[in-house]
Amino acid sequence: MSLPLSANLFRAAVAGTLLAWAAAAPAAPKAYVGNFKDNTVSVVDMASATVVDTIAVAAGPHGMLLSRDGKTLYVSGDGSSQVSVIDTATDHLVRSLAVGRTPHGLAQSPDGRLLLVAVYGEDRVALFDTANAAEVGSVTVAKPHTIAMRPDGQRAYVASQAPGHFALVAIDMATRQVARELPLDKAPRDLEFAFDGRALYFTLAGENAVQVLDPHTEAVTARVPTGASPHIASLFRGAAAGAVVVQGPGELTLFDPDTYSVLRSIPVGRQPHWVAANAEGSTMVVTNEGSNDVSIVDVAAGTTRNVAVGTAPRKVVVQQLAAASSNGAHVSIANFAFAPSEVFIEAGQSVTWSNDDGAPHGLAFPDGALGPDLLLPGAVYTRVFDRPGSFDYACAVHAYMTARVTVRTRPLRE
Repeated sequence: MSLPLSANLFRAAVAGTLLAWAAAAPAAPKAYVGNFKDNTVSVVDMASATVVDTIAVAAGPHGMLLSRDGKTLYVSGDGSSQVSVIDTATDHLVRSLAVGRTPHGLAQSPDGRLLLVAVYGEDRVALFDTANAAEVGSVTVAKPHTIAMRPDGQRAYVASQAPGHFALVAIDMATRQVARELPLDKAPRDLEFAFDGRALYFTLAGENAVQVLDPHTEAVTARVPTGASPHIASLFRGAAAGAVVVQGPGELTLFDPDTYSVLRSIPVGRQPHWVAANAEGSTMVVTNEGSNDVSIVDVAAGTTRNVAVGTAPRKVVVQQLAAASSNGAHVSIANFAFAPSEVFIEAGQSVTWSNDDGAPHGLAFPDGALGPDLLLPGAVYTRVFDRPGSFDYACAVHAYMTARVTVRTRPLRE
C-alpha cells in the first residue's frame, strides 16, 4: 500500500532534516596517543572508541601538545632531534622541527606564540616562534624533562633531572632567564598546573604522594597521598576533582583539590602513564603503557572503555571541541568588559570565554551553574547551554562587569 503524497513529502522532509543535522553536527573529539615503541601516534575517535588513523612521527614520541586553537599537534621524538608537527584537520604530518638532541617535554605560552621544548640531550629549554617555526631563544637547564607553563604565562617550571642536583627550575618568561631553582631530594617526574593556576602538582620518583606547590610562595604546601608510583596529576577545566595516574596499582585516583584528600580510585590498565580530559572534564583518557591500550573513563560513573592502540602508549592529548566549535559563540574579556555583551546561541551550543585582559577575571552565573572564580590572563572557559532562556552573568572578581547569553530553541532545519 502506497503512502499518500503528503505522507511521502513529510517522510522526505524528515529525512532531509536528519541529513542536514548529520552534516551540521560537529565531529566527535579525537584523542591523540603517542606509541613510544612504534614511533607512531594513534588517533582515537572518542565517541566510537576506535582507532581511526595512525600517524608516523619522530622516533620515541615523548612530549605531546595541542596548540591553543586545536589546529596543530606537536610531538617530540625522544630518540631523535625533532618535533613532529601534525595538522589535526587532516591528521597529516606537515613539518619536522629540528630542535636538538633528545627532546622531552613541551609547553606553550598562553597566547600561542611560543613553543617551549625541553632539549634533554643539550641541557636547555629551546623557545620557538610558532608562526615561522624559528628558534628565538634558549635557557640553560640541566637535563630538562617536562615543562609546565603557569596559566598567566609569566613563569614556566621545568623538572630538572640532573643526577645529584634534582630541582624544579622556574623560568621568568619576560627575561627568558632562570629566576629560581627549588632543590629536590628525589628526581622530579611530571609537573602540571591546575587549569586555574591555583597549584602546581608534581611527582617524585620513589615518593607515593603528589606534591602541591603554591605558585605564589613557590613552597610545597600539601601532599596528596596515593598508591605506589604516582606519575601525573592535574585539575582539568570543568572537573570537580583532581586526577592522578598511579602506576603501581593501575588506577586513576580522584582527589579533592581543596582538602587534597583522596575521593576514590578507578581501575584502568597496566602501568598507566598519562591522562588527558575532554573540554567538560567529564571524560578522561588514560594511556596504559603495560597493556598497550587506553582507558576512556566516564568520571561520574566510574566506568571505562579500553581501546587497543600501539606499543607502549605514553602521552595523550584530547581535542577541546567545545572550545573550538564554530556552532557556538565566543566572548572576549578585555578592558574590564565582556565583548560582545550579549550573544545568541541555540540550545545545545556552547559559549567560550577567553581572558584577553591583563588582569584576572571570573564568571558568576546566577542560575547556579558553576563557573571559574578565577580566570587568569590567557585562560579560557567553555559552558554548554542545553535549555532555552536568558542567562545573565557577571565577573566573579568585578561585579560591575555584566553580560548575557540568550539561548533560543533550536529550530527545525529544512
